[in-house]
Amino acid sequence: MDHFKERSTRDYFQKKLYTMEELFKRENRCIYEEPAFCHAACPLGLDAKKLAFFIEKGAFSDARAMLEHITPFPMILAYGCDAPCEKACRMNEVGEGINIRGLERAAMYHGSPKGGKGLFKFKKKQKAAVFGSDLFSLFLAGELARKSYPTSFYVNQKDAISLLKDCAPFLLKDDLVNEAKRLENMDIKILYSSNLTKEFFESEKDNFDIIATSRSFLDMCFPNDIPNKETLLAPISNILSSQDSNPSVLQSIFDARRAGVSVDRISQGLDPASSRGEEGSRESRLYTNMNEAIPSNQIYEPENGYITKEAIEEASRCIQCKCEECIKHCVFLQDTGKYPKKLTREIFNNVDIIMGDHMMNKTINSCSLCGQCTVTCPNGYDMAEICLDARENMVSTTKMALAYHEFALLDMLFSNNEAFLSKPQVGYEKCKYVFFPGCQAGAIAPDAVFKAYVDLSKRLDGGVGLINGCCGAIAKWAGRTAIYEECEEQLKNEINKLGNPLIIAACPTCKKTLEEMLKIEVKGIWDVLNEIGLPKGALEYDRPLIMHDSCSARGDSDMQASIRKLTNSLGCTLKDVPYNGDMSECCGYGGLVSYVNKELASKMAQSCTKDEDVPFISYCMACRDRFAREKRESMHVLELVYAAPAGNPPDISKKRKNRLSLKRKLLEEIWKEEVIVINPEYKIVISEDVAKILDERMILEEDVYSVIEAYHEDGSAVYDEIDGTLTSSLRKGNVTFWLKFKKDEPDVYIILGAYSHRMKVRVRYE
Repeated sequence: MDHFKERSTRDYFQKKLYTMEELFKRENRCIYEEPAFCHAACPLGLDAKKLAFFIEKGAFSDARAMLEHITPFPMILAYGCDAPCEKACRMNEVGEGINIRGLERAAMYHGSPKGGKGLFKFKKKQKAAVFGSDLFSLFLAGELARKSYPTSFYVNQKDAISLLKDCAPFLLKDDLVNEAKRLENMDIKILYSSNLTKEFFESEKDNFDIIATSRSFLDMCFPNDIPNKETLLAPISNILSSQDSNPSVLQSIFDARRAGVSVDRISQGLDPASSRGEEGSRESRLYTNMNEAIPSNQIYEPENGYITKEAIEEASRCIQCKCEECIKHCVFLQDTGKYPKKLTREIFNNVDIIMGDHMMNKTINSCSLCGQCTVTCPNGYDMAEICLDARENMVSTTKMALAYHEFALLDMLFSNNEAFLSKPQVGYEKCKYVFFPGCQAGAIAPDAVFKAYVDLSKRLDGGVGLINGCCGAIAKWAGRTAIYEECEEQLKNEINKLGNPLIIAACPTCKKTLEEMLKIEVKGIWDVLNEIGLPKGALEYDRPLIMHDSCSARGDSDMQASIRKLTNSLGCTLKDVPYNGDMSECCGYGGLVSYVNKELASKMAQSCTKDEDVPFISYCMACRDRFAREKRESMHVLELVYAAPAGNPPDISKKRKNRLSLKRKLLEEIWKEEVIVINPEYKIVISEDVAKILDERMILEEDVYSVIEAYHEDGSAVYDEIDGTLTSSLRKGNVTFWLKFKKDEPDVYIILGAYSHRMKVRVRYE
């Protein structure tokens, strides 16, 4: 079939996954990168969350470096800031907010200044002058010096101590001395005891390219003019000034930083009012789940500041605000180590590659498409939609290897060919209902399917037909649109033959898929059983159970309620757990994860079944199977309803046998049709250990028979003289199967091992 040809390595097609506008719209839903509320509230952009993180880890020097980067005089900030960050702290909702200024002071006291001389910077050509003795002038002089502008600073005070006393009278004595030393060590020409008058200003200003003044000095020099209250160019002689004549510490630093940006733009001949980037405080869209926050109050800060132990204890109160709601609940996202926005961009770039390795293909195919992220995300980020779109895109452009999903697709086609059965109820040509159990139910619990059909056909009037096959979900999950459309056509034809009856689905995924595919109402068997009552012989279960809701039931409260009503009728007591209903995790079958990434699928099933002491009940046969494979006690609700326990989970070969056996049993016992079974002329013996290997490597018994059949016909094999074993191979489709076996007696083959590969091996004899 064309569907199962390996992709070409020479033909390249390009098809955009999304336009940039569509991509940005999706990415914008993710708020992982949004700043914490304290960070957003700070007009200086100080990341208080990161500061607390460093101090909690005892990295006081790293915390100090943050403060020294944000302002030339960090101790003035730590003591004088009005701290909007503390007001924005979410811990205020459950106790007291973090003492961020106290942590800033602790960082300065206990952290070491950055060592080394730093990067060598060339002096700028433009000379700057700052006139005034207020905080704005002080901070701006420091900013310009850090930007390597030759800076002259004109002040009235006689020395640095006097200047700092006037500017920051709230500083403790030792801190005052230290900040004065910091000022004197800066590359600034400080002209103390300057006579700051208008005449002096006029005599000096022409010697400089950049002029800045305090607001009070500017008002004194130009009392009749009203400067524009912006920290850009004042309309008087292109002078930079602060917004207010008596700005706060925070406003002074903010104005000085803005003025520094203006100086850079002026020096480059650019308009200082344009392209300035984001400035000032802002609103954060971040979501923080405060249900997990532990109420607490601030650690008392002595007059001389926290000691290291106290600072670490106070910093540890910070809950490190972040939005990881989807990651907390999604094993797939945890495994990638990426948040949705970043993952989406990497998937987008992966799809965009024409020639080269598509390194994200396995990741794209490892999403279970369950939609849990959409429910847990405050903004409804839909990672499933993105991964499915990527699969469909890459399949259509031949960039997606068939190997990921070929086995599952072939299994689907087996369900819709050899194992497929479509019949009206005996005695009817057209039916009012049709039972659609789904491919997994017949593979895992064929007795329950048989009994369910017999029961429905006896207790429902108007005839109950049967369609036993796959709904097409496998092709949809694989992104194989053409196969999905073929399945759609097949099912439409069969339903039409039966008189377009109401479909009764035994699988929530089948119900959802058939509703979307056929645009008709589909009823769950649980709804029907709630209406007509339980059949005779239904099992009651007196132990507590945990209900695992199917991914396909997410958002369908009616289905979730209906299944609970049914289990209540069975006498089941359901244990309440956090992750059920719409919050339920995927078992690892959805999206075909168990075929693509077995380790991840195993983690998913284990995550679903954290409570090991209580059995699990589900209404999805794949979930029941996945849990059983992880050695968790699980059952399907139909196993109780029809007293038909499925037992241990069947391997992949047994699943196919179960489907064929179910078809044969239905035909023989319900429709009284004779089924001819042709058995091979030889016998194959497979031990339990070898059967496990075959199941793990997805090698079917029919593949084993094919290899033996080929050997049986031409005797081609490699003989090992030491242990007397034979090794033979056969290529079927895109896969070469190798078999190691012994011939025990005529026409009896003992299978010792098997493996397969997709590469083609050519043997050349010389």
